[in-house]
Amino acid sequence: MFDLSDDQQAIVDMVAQFAAEELAPHSAEWDETKHFPLDVLRAAGELGMGGIYAAEEHGGSGMSRTDAVLIFEQLAKADPTIAAYISIHNMVVWMIDSFGNDEQRAAWVPSLASMETLGSYCLTEPGAGSDAAALATKAVRDGDEYVLNGTKSFISGAGASGLYIVMARTADTGSKGITAIVVPEGVPGLSFGANEKKMGWNAQPTRQVMFDDVRVPVSNRLGEEGSGFGIAMKGLNGGRVNMGACSLGGGQAAFEKTVTHLKEREAFGTPLINQQALLFRLADMETELETARTMLWRAADSLDRGKPDAVKLCAMAKRVATDAGFNVANEAIQLHGGYGYLADYGLEKIMRDLRVHQILEGTNEIMRLIIEGWPPHERG
Repeated sequence: MFDLSDDQQAIVDMVAQFAAEELAPHSAEWDETKHFPLDVLRAAGELGMGGIYAAEEHGGSGMSRTDAVLIFEQLAKADPTIAAYISIHNMVVWMIDSFGNDEQRAAWVPSLASMETLGSYCLTEPGAGSDAAALATKAVRDGDEYVLNGTKSFISGAGASGLYIVMARTADTGSKGITAIVVPEGVPGLSFGANEKKMGWNAQPTRQVMFDDVRVPVSNRLGEEGSGFGIAMKGLNGGRVNMGACSLGGGQAAFEKTVTHLKEREAFGTPLINQQALLFRLADMETELETARTMLWRAADSLDRGKPDAVKLCAMAKRVATDAGFNVANEAIQLHGGYGYLADYGLEKIMRDLRVHQILEGTNEIMRLIIEGWPPHERG
C-alpha cells in the first residue's frame, strides 16, 4: 500500500512534469488576473486527467482512487486552484459514468473526459450549505420534461462549464426527495451571477447558477427520482479525498520552499537551518504532511475496495489533510519572515488557496460529525 508501483511512479513523473511546465510558470499571473486556463485544462484532458477514475469504455482513464491522490498532490504542488477544479470536474464525470445509463454515458463522458466539455457540480444553495438536504431548488415534472427553478451558490466553473449536475427537489420528503439532473449550457432560463471576489481560488470562476423555468428532458435524470442525495454523498466521499490531496500538494510545496529558504538564509552568522528550534518546526511540518498522505492513501484504498468504513476514513483524511496543508503553509510564511508575506515568494497564494479546502466538500466540523457516526441531513 505504501510503495508505488512502476506504473504509479510513471504517473507521478508525468503529472509532475506537466504541472511544472504548464501550471507553475503561470500560477501567479492567473491568480492576479483571474484567468481560467481552458487551453491548459484541455491539455490535462489529453493526458487522461479529465476522467481519472471513469471507465475506459467512453474515454476515461480507468485508474484508481489511489492514483487520483497521487495526481492531485502533484498538480497542487504547482497550482492548488487548478488542481481543485480538475478534482471537481472529475467528480462530475464519475457521477455520470457511475449512475448514468448507457446512452447518457456515451453522450456525455467522452467530451468530459477529454475536458473539451467542462463540468460543474451544483449542490450548495444560499440557504443550504452544510444542511444539504434542506435544498430548495425544485424540479417539477411536466410531461417528458423537468422544469427547474432555484439558485445554487459557490459553483466552481459556472459560466464556463458545458454540463451542470444539479441536485433538485422533486418531492417534499427530505433527503429522499432529491434528484440528480444534468443541465447543459445554453438552455433558456439558465443564468449566472457575477464572478465572486474570493480570498483564493482566483484562477477558477465561482458564481451563482440560477434556474428560471429551465426545461430539460426527463432523460437527463441520473438514476431514479429521489436517488440524488445518495449520489451526491457518494460523490463527495471521493471529492473529500481529492481535496485533501490538493491540500497535501500545496503544503508540500510550501514545506519544500521553506527548507530551501532556511538553508540559504543566514542570521547570526550561520544558515537558519542550523537553528535547532527551527529544525523542530520543520520536523512537525513534515510529520503533519506524511500523516495526511498516509491517511489519504488509506481512505482512497478503502474507496477502491468498497470497504464499509470508507465514509469515515474519507472524512478523517479530508479533515486531517486540509488542516495539515493549511497549517504547513501558514507556518512556512512565518519561517520565511517578511519574505513569506510577499507575493513573489508564492507562499501567501498557497495559504489563500488552501483555506477554502477546510470549508468545501463538507466543512471540517461536519467531517467530525461523520467520523462519530452522525450522518448529516438524513431526514424525511
